[in-house]
Amino acid sequence: MTNPSPLTRLTTHGYVIIPSFLPPSTLSALRTASSTLISLSSAGQWPHVRTTGKQFPPWDPSLVPHSAGIWGVQHLLHPSLPLPPSQREAFVKLYFSPALLSLSREILSLPPPDGLVMELFNLLCGPSDGKGFELSWHRDDIPASATEEEERERVCKPGEVYSHTQWNLPLYDDSSLVLVPGSHSRPRTAAEREADPHGGDLEGQVVVELKAGDLVFYDNNILHRGVYSGGKQRVTLHGSVGRADGGGEGMKKRARNVLQHGVGSWVERADFSCLGEGEERKTAEGMRRRLVEMGRAAGEVGYSLVG
Repeated sequence: MTNPSPLTRLTTHGYVIIPSFLPPSTLSALRTASSTLISLSSAGQWPHVRTTGKQFPPWDPSLVPHSAGIWGVQHLLHPSLPLPPSQREAFVKLYFSPALLSLSREILSLPPPDGLVMELFNLLCGPSDGKGFELSWHRDDIPASATEEEERERVCKPGEVYSHTQWNLPLYDDSSLVLVPGSHSRPRTAAEREADPHGGDLEGQVVVELKAGDLVFYDNNILHRGVYSGGKQRVTLHGSVGRADGGGEGMKKRARNVLQHGVGSWVERADFSCLGEGEERKTAEGMRRRLVEMGRAAGEVGYSLVG
């Protein structure tokens, strides 16, 4: 009996783990780059951060380091990332790696080579102030105020082709992601609606246990939360890619989910020259171009969630 494909497992459960995705040499290079970036960002030397005490964008970098710590670093493909070239290039080469994009294409039901859209590439880290905290239960692009009918309309439907996919890739063992399998394809139950969003367990929840170098894809509208333990090391890369053939309101919703993070202000200046002049570079430039086109078509997008 053959194992179900990553797409089948994702559509069934809302997430799928790809074990031992990263080879040791790549893992080591990414750890070095991430450690440098976290240190600089925690000291207030990189403004694109997620600040403790606030779950969703926008975040105020002026609070770091005196009034808040950080729990994430944004824009790992930014041309001004304050890292040596070799460390910046480690992030570029991972995001556009053929192995990662091949899995993404499979999940998005896309044949190579065209159709992928560059989206987000960020880093999630343990709180730099050493204080543990928990994010609320949420879906990334469906607000908690949504009615049952609104949720039913926007969750994943049987046979529906994904317009995007997102992933977490931990550089150290990670058990911070908690989710409710199957919740990506249904409205919340009465108990889930009545539960305290900022704490407590939900029936059927799973703590996603990942080893360093594992990869997990998950539906961004699955019910999920992050739990950060004070003093516990977390360095997890967090990215997404999309497909270009969406349109109308669906495209605008996806544009909001991506562009609310500010990627549109720098994407045209990003440097992918480390990919050479072959197919990887051609793919990266095409993905960048489609993101720029999506932003221009969507106009002002606002924010998906608040808090």
